[in-house]
Amino acid sequence: MSTKFTRRGLLRSGAAVGTSLIAGRVMAQDAALPEGAAGKLTVIQRQEYFQAAQDNFRTICEDFASANSATLDISTTNAEAFGDFLGKMSAAVRAGNPPDLAYTSNVSISQMKLLDLLEDMTDLVDEAIAQYGNVMTGINAEEFAKIDGRWWAVPFIANTTGTFIRGDKLAEKGIDPKTLTTWDARREAALAISDPDNGFYGWGLTVNQSGDGWGVATGIINAFLGHFTDETGTKVQFNSPETVAAYQWVAETYDRNGKYAAMLPPGVESWGDISNNEAYLAGQIGYTHNAFSVYAAAKRDNNPVFPHTVLLRQPDANNGDSRDGGQTGGWLTVFKGAPNADLAKQLVLDLLKPENFNKMSSVAGGLFMPAFENQWTDELIAADPNFAIIKEQVSVPEPFIGPSWPASPNAAIDAIRAQGIVEQSMGNVIAGRMTAEEAVADAHQKMVELFEEGGLPQD
Repeated sequence: MSTKFTRRGLLRSGAAVGTSLIAGRVMAQDAALPEGAAGKLTVIQRQEYFQAAQDNFRTICEDFASANSATLDISTTNAEAFGDFLGKMSAAVRAGNPPDLAYTSNVSISQMKLLDLLEDMTDLVDEAIAQYGNVMTGINAEEFAKIDGRWWAVPFIANTTGTFIRGDKLAEKGIDPKTLTTWDARREAALAISDPDNGFYGWGLTVNQSGDGWGVATGIINAFLGHFTDETGTKVQFNSPETVAAYQWVAETYDRNGKYAAMLPPGVESWGDISNNEAYLAGQIGYTHNAFSVYAAAKRDNNPVFPHTVLLRQPDANNGDSRDGGQTGGWLTVFKGAPNADLAKQLVLDLLKPENFNKMSSVAGGLFMPAFENQWTDELIAADPNFAIIKEQVSVPEPFIGPSWPASPNAAIDAIRAQGIVEQSMGNVIAGRMTAEEAVADAHQKMVELFEEGGLPQD
């Protein structure tokens, strides 16, 4: 059996191109990406949910370009796994005019490496480690970006998906947040604090196709001990009693006629990444999983929900195993054939300088935290009572690997995410189009076909 997803298979599967359809809506194509050219430093940055950090990133790039007498072309992109960023970058590299540098988060490094889009960044990571200490152990950076012994992206940000809950609402019901260690306990708490007659809903989580939806959906599956593949990452094992149980739990949770209906905000089944931010900041929901953007915005704006926001650890698996750990929240990559690759690599190191990185970290309230150990200063940790919890999560010696568990991250599993197979199948269950057993079997078959198209036979 082949042990690696092939480049031809990835392209044939469509994981690197096209739009995605989920919950009756089409994700729009990204805007055109800029073309690289000699003498023009071309930079792409991800669209942020926190404008101040995005503006500071741009300013740092502008100052660097000015100091190096370079013309700068910088633009933003929606670099989600289900967008068409990979397809456009593949075309740009093949055409010989790729942008120089990209700052992204959810685009697969293993897929970009497989498509031969990236410059080797090992020298830059080694230099960063020499200056700022080792990469944080809890963010699984090596698992995602160190392939065949070489680094293909520079870890830029360490963060964790926050699990935020309204402590004041819990107190009204006599619920101790320390007892909310499982998905079941949190679902019951969300129902208990709900007051739909007054526009307050406990459950602010979606499983619709989005960054947050993917995290929630796979988190539930993994908590029930369901998984995509075996430990090698090459054999699909999705259709299992554990995965079916997870889907049944999801169906029960989102049943508009069932026990938990009162905790469901209107339209939560089709929410995107912005939706839960807006609802939480508006005081309409009590519990959500989100990047620290929602926390940062509440802190910045003196939002009334901020002093009542409690940060919880990740829910434990049903067997009691910890699912704790952080994640690499941002990557810096230089593209193969970039016309200004050397200058782009200098910019990478410039962005990591504490005086520059801290400009973003200081305004982002937990969204931009350091990826290297020695950048975590006492002053930084003291800036917010929850920063110490973030540091604990991104320092876990043996962090949970994430949705690829029990396998290491790889291009084949990343293709599952890009195709939206999980979210679509959960949508089928929630809408009543399929039973849990049917949806899991259907998703399993789609994964089998995806793997076989990628050169991983399943017989």
